[in-house]
Amino acid sequence: MNQIIDKKRLAEGINLFEIEAPLIARKRKPGQFVIIRIDENGERIPLTIADVNKEKGIITIVVQVVGKTTEHLGTLSPGDSLLDVVGPLGQPTHIEKFGTVVAIGGGVGHAVCFPIAKGMKDAGNYLITIVGARTKGLIILEEETKKFSDEFYITTDDGSYGKKGLVTDQLKELLEGGKKIDLVLAAGPAIMMKFVSLMTKEYGIKTIVSLNSIMVDGTGMCGVCRVEVGGKTKFACVDGPEFDGHEVNYDLLMKRLATYKEEEKLAYDRYMQKIKDKGKEM
Repeated sequence: MNQIIDKKRLAEGINLFEIEAPLIARKRKPGQFVIIRIDENGERIPLTIADVNKEKGIITIVVQVVGKTTEHLGTLSPGDSLLDVVGPLGQPTHIEKFGTVVAIGGGVGHAVCFPIAKGMKDAGNYLITIVGARTKGLIILEEETKKFSDEFYITTDDGSYGKKGLVTDQLKELLEGGKKIDLVLAAGPAIMMKFVSLMTKEYGIKTIVSLNSIMVDGTGMCGVCRVEVGGKTKFACVDGPEFDGHEVNYDLLMKRLATYKEEEKLAYDRYMQKIKDKGKEM
């Protein structure tokens, strides 16, 4: 059992958990993830390891409430435990000194970018971070990221914080301003990664994206996480989760991400009704 050591609310519907997992903390590298299961009846969901404390044997995950399992996870508190925490999974990010690196995080996708960006900065790169969200209340890890970023920008769809617009607007401004960029990293909604990649392709800038495909076993056996990259089938859990952004078939990715929307809604509605019924009994 993996005990929850600490829990913090980062934004509306977004929680940070520190979880006791010493073996994972010792071996994890930026870009890798875990698959968790809350209890014996729970589903398995992949979550990026946003940070680790090797000395204390703790891993940090950031979770946005989007369905039944993440809603359930959000009700847990320090002292509670998770039945399974499996990892570290996936291929770690290739980190070296590239020159100027732009890390782009969309929404809770910034939790994915966070450890990778930090790793790039530690490797001696000039780091530019762009964080985007629908509104100010959904910006996460701002102060923590500012500490190691050479340049830091925020965009919000509604203009409530930072610059009004999309992360691609800020990226375009940097590119049109003549900023020499050697590598772009992006994580977040598939549609965001698609348009980041389309823009960087025009400029010939190498782009790495972290794909958020549906996963089950995390070992490449079930095939649920398959994605098309460069016209070939890849498995995000073992071949990724990071791929060349210019070769990903984003339209297929988005189609596959929507496969279980109806089932996910049904499971969420049933869970919330169960909670409501319990409340009436008390």
